[in-house]
Amino acid sequence: MERPLALVAFAIAAAIIASRAEAAENKKPNVIVILADDLGWGELGAQGNKEIPTPNIDSIPANGVKFTQGYVSGPYCSPTRAGLVTGRYQTRIGHEWNPPATPDAGLPVDQKTIADRLKAAGYATGVIGKWHLGVAPKFRPSKRGFDEFYGTLANTPFFHPQLVDSRISEEPQRVEDEEFYTTDAYGKRAVEFITEHKDEPFFLYLPFNAQHAPLQSPQKYLDRFPNIKDDNRKHFAAILSATDDAIGEVLTSLKTNGLEENTLVVYLTDNGGPTQQTTSSNLPLRGFKMTTLEGGVRVPFYAQWKGKIPAGQVYDNPVIQLDIVPTALAAAGVAIDPSSQLDGVDLLPYLTGKNAEQPHDALFWRLGDQWAVRNGDWKLVASHLDGLTPKLYDLSKDIGEANDLAASNPEKVVELKAEWDAWNADNVPAKWQPANGQRKKNKNRPGNQARNKRAAQAAATAAGK
Repeated sequence: MERPLALVAFAIAAAIIASRAEAAENKKPNVIVILADDLGWGELGAQGNKEIPTPNIDSIPANGVKFTQGYVSGPYCSPTRAGLVTGRYQTRIGHEWNPPATPDAGLPVDQKTIADRLKAAGYATGVIGKWHLGVAPKFRPSKRGFDEFYGTLANTPFFHPQLVDSRISEEPQRVEDEEFYTTDAYGKRAVEFITEHKDEPFFLYLPFNAQHAPLQSPQKYLDRFPNIKDDNRKHFAAILSATDDAIGEVLTSLKTNGLEENTLVVYLTDNGGPTQQTTSSNLPLRGFKMTTLEGGVRVPFYAQWKGKIPAGQVYDNPVIQLDIVPTALAAAGVAIDPSSQLDGVDLLPYLTGKNAEQPHDALFWRLGDQWAVRNGDWKLVASHLDGLTPKLYDLSKDIGEANDLAASNPEKVVELKAEWDAWNADNVPAKWQPANGQRKKNKNRPGNQARNKRAAQAAATAAGK
């Protein structure tokens, strides 16, 4: 009697194992999007920086792909986020500036987010970190497709933030805990979210407030950089080191839970570094946050999906953060209605060798009276650093935008300006202007170029570049 029972038990166990294996095989892939804040082009190990070790962030392109020409659609915090979560140029929908804390300023409610789309496909959805897409209740994550929100509605100090934990309340509460540090807390909560949802498909949006000012960090991270004497630079390094630790915890959690081969991870930053304010270096690029030069819009941009995206790949064609939505939806098997009018494209065929063409014919930018267009290697740009005079650059030879070729290529100037005008015709006016916009704009005007140049040089010297 014992033998038949043993055989039955074995058969049941085998069936359970097979069922679980089949479920794992058929489980839709998870998606994690990690967004840094105000991190300059030249600050990561994967970008060549040897001053601040970032082994965990660097492991993402090592295990996947490094986009050498990765862009964001805005050189500014909230506009880039609006483009990221919708897959559309934010100028299509009037989200051109950071929204003020007013009832009607935020990501337009008629726009579907990536969370809306993935939640409808059966995904658990969460955002952990800095939201910055409107503070009024109708703009908050719970109304934009997210099941859970743990973070702040706008920019925040690293200590004692006004934090929302939607498991407790939808309203911000000041954190009194003296040991609370946003970067550490976001990493810990992200690990909890992954563990809680490991048996179902999930989408995790993880927008850190690091490296945004104010520069604040616990002593334990400052102690890692005894050789950095400049106080701002030391805090910058400490914040980045803390962020790398937090991202390491997230990546380790994927491995521990057996999710590495079923999770698409994307890492990027929202805009170029504000060098003068935080020491964040964009070298060898010219420009910085709030400009349409390369230093404002070209960013560190990586992705990994073990077993799907070949490890160690270097992808040299231009891509943009607008591509995240269609790429994630394609990975999840979610069809995109053409009426959605997404501006991004699915990058998976390009990364797996199925499509050898360039993902984009052209990329475009507009921030107030600054603008730019890139087509192939040519870029035409009007920036406050040049008094809004359009300048033409061949980025294949001049990523530092130092050699203006407009005078010798007038036909190309006319061609690119016409292309930008045609694109801009489909945009709408900004729905709001920043309350302190004039002050921020003046910071980038030509009269302050020398001061910004000195700050960039100081950051480069500190980084040993």
